[in-house]
Amino acid sequence: MKTFFRTSAVVPKLKVANVAHNVREIKKHIIDASKTNVGLVVFPELSITGYTSGDLFAQPLLLHEALEGLTTLAKVTAGLNLVAVVGLPLEYNGKLYNVAAVLYDGIVKGLIPKSYLPNYGEFYEARWFTSGVDIKNVDFQLGKTTIPFGTNLLFDFPAWEGLMLGVEICEDLWAPIPPSSLQSLAGATVIANLSASNELVGKAHYRRQLVAGQAARTRTAYIYTAAGVDESTTDVVFGGHAMIYENGTKLVENTRYNREASTITTEVDLEHLAVDRLKSNTFSAPVNMITEYRHIAMDLPLQTDTTLTRTIDPHPFVPSNPASRHEHTQEIFTIQATGLATRLKNTGIHKMVIGLSGGLDSTLALLVMKEAAEILKLDTKSIYAYTMPGFATSGRTKKNAELLAKQLGIKLDTIDIRPGSTQQLRDIGHNTDTQDVTYENVQARYRTMILMNKANQLGAVVVGTGDLSEIALGWSTFNGDHMSHYNVNASVPKTLIRHLVQYAAEQPEFAAASDTLRDILDTPISPELTTAKQGSVTQSTEDMIGPYELHDFFLYHFIRWGSAPSKILSLAEAAFGNEYDTATITKWLQMFIKRFFGNQWKRSVMPDGPKVGTVALSPRGDWRMPSDVSGQAWLNELQ
Repeated sequence: MKTFFRTSAVVPKLKVANVAHNVREIKKHIIDASKTNVGLVVFPELSITGYTSGDLFAQPLLLHEALEGLTTLAKVTAGLNLVAVVGLPLEYNGKLYNVAAVLYDGIVKGLIPKSYLPNYGEFYEARWFTSGVDIKNVDFQLGKTTIPFGTNLLFDFPAWEGLMLGVEICEDLWAPIPPSSLQSLAGATVIANLSASNELVGKAHYRRQLVAGQAARTRTAYIYTAAGVDESTTDVVFGGHAMIYENGTKLVENTRYNREASTITTEVDLEHLAVDRLKSNTFSAPVNMITEYRHIAMDLPLQTDTTLTRTIDPHPFVPSNPASRHEHTQEIFTIQATGLATRLKNTGIHKMVIGLSGGLDSTLALLVMKEAAEILKLDTKSIYAYTMPGFATSGRTKKNAELLAKQLGIKLDTIDIRPGSTQQLRDIGHNTDTQDVTYENVQARYRTMILMNKANQLGAVVVGTGDLSEIALGWSTFNGDHMSHYNVNASVPKTLIRHLVQYAAEQPEFAAASDTLRDILDTPISPELTTAKQGSVTQSTEDMIGPYELHDFFLYHFIRWGSAPSKILSLAEAAFGNEYDTATITKWLQMFIKRFFGNQWKRSVMPDGPKVGTVALSPRGDWRMPSDVSGQAWLNELQ
C-alpha cells in the first residue's frame, strides 16, 4: 500500500572517537535496512564520532575523519533506494556545528545544524558547538560537491504522496517551539530526531511524553533514536532509547540499555496524517511564524514490498492494555452518566423511562441511568423501566431484564406488546403469520410508542439505547428503537459496549447484579422480532449483517481516517487474517458500505447523545452527509 512508508531507527554499537569503527557499523545497518525495503533509516546524534568525544571535537583530525566518514556513508547509499540520516560535528567558517546529514543515492542531500544547545546540568555543548538557528540558505562545499546547509531544509519525495521529511536534533525537541513545529506547518509529515539523551530516573517516561505530544501536535510520524550504552560513562549513562510515534500513537519502541545494536522498524501511514490535517482548520501557521524553507527533491521510488510489519489492531475502539482499557471504560461511563444528568438538570425533568430488553445496549443504558440518578441525588424511583415481551422474546432475555432491575433496586413493569402489535397488523391488513420486515417493525415502533406515551404520562424523558455500530449500519427501526429523547449510547460502538458492561460487573456498586450482567454478556446479540422456539434466541444479528467486530473495524477506518475500501480490506486482512478469509471480509465490507450509505436518512434525524470518542455520527457535530448520496463509487473502488 503506497500510503505506508517503512522507516527504521537504529542504535548502533559505537566506539567513542573511533570514526572508522562507527562508519563500518553504520554502513552495515544501512545495507541491512535496504534489504528489508526500508525507505528511511535514522541514526543517533553525532553517531559518526560518538556524542561524548568532549574536547576531542576541537581536534582537526577527528573532524577530518568525520567528513571522510560522511563521504563514505553517502557512497554506501548509492542505488539502495533508501534515505539515511546520520550525525557528525561539522566545521564551517571557523565555527563548529552539531549536524544531521541526509544521505541518498550516493550523495549528501542536506546538512541540518542543531538549533538549541543544552548548556545546563550535565550538558555543556556550548563549550564546543555553535547554535545553527541563524544558518539558512547556506551551501557547504565538500570537495567538489555543494551541499545545502541550514535549519530551513525540507526534503520532498515526489513519488510518495504526502511525504516530506524534516530533521531536528535532540534538545530541539525540548525547546518551547521545536523546529519540527515550524517544519510541520510548512508541510513536513515525517520528522527525524537524532538524539543523545542520557538516562535519569523518570526521564524515559518524560521523553515518551515529549515525542508523543510533538507527533500529535504536528500530526507527523516522529522517528526518534538516541545514543546507546557504548557512549562514555564518565559522568552519565546513555540507554539508546528509540521509538517511532505516529500522530501521538506509539507504533514501536525498543528496549533500552541493550548491549547489542538495536533496530526498530515499522510503517507510518502517510494518509492518516494527511486526513488529520485536512480535518483540522487550526493546523496552519500564524503569519509571523512563517519560515522560508529550501525544498530538496528526493527521487526515492515507491517501496515494492507492501507487507506490513506494524501491528493492525483488530479492535481499534478497545485498548488492548487492561489498565488503559479500565481507565478508558471508566471515563466513557462517566461521560455518559454526566451527559444524562446534565440533560435532566437543564430540562428540570427528573424522571427517566427505558425499555429493558435484557440485551447489552439497554443494560448499559440502565446502568448509566442509575449513575446519573446518583449524581443528581435522585432515588431509583426516578427510573421507570418496562420490559415489553413480543412475539419472539426469549425466556433468557426476559428473565435477565427482570433480575437486573430487581438487583439494581429498580421497579420493572411488564407491558405485553403482542395484543397491540397483532391489532396493528390487522389494521393495516398484514397477515400475522408473515414474519417479514413489517412484522418486525410493527413491534419495534409499538414499543417506542409505549415508552413515549409513558414519558408523557409521567413527565419523563425516554432514554435511548441504540449504539454507534447500529447507527452506522442503520440497524434500527425508524421511529422505533431509532427514537428517544436522549441516547446515552449514541457514540459507543458494540465492541466497546461489552467492555463497559464488563466494567460495571466488576464495580462494587453493581455487585448485586454481577452474575446477571455476566450472563447478559454471554447472551447472543439478537433483535428478537421473529418467533423463537422453546424460549430460545433464534434471530442472530451477526448472522444477518455480519460480525460487529468487523463492522466496528470498518467504521473506525472509514470515519476516523477516511480510508478507501481497498485499504480497509487490506488492513482487515492483516488484523483478522487468522479469523476471516478475504472473501468473508469483502462480503461484510460490501454490506457495511451499502448499509452505511443507505441509512444516512436515519442519522440525519437521530436524537441527542454524548460524544465519547473520536468517532461519532451526530449530524450536528461529526458527520454531515446527504441522505440521498450514492455509495457506488466506494463499492466500485473495493472491486
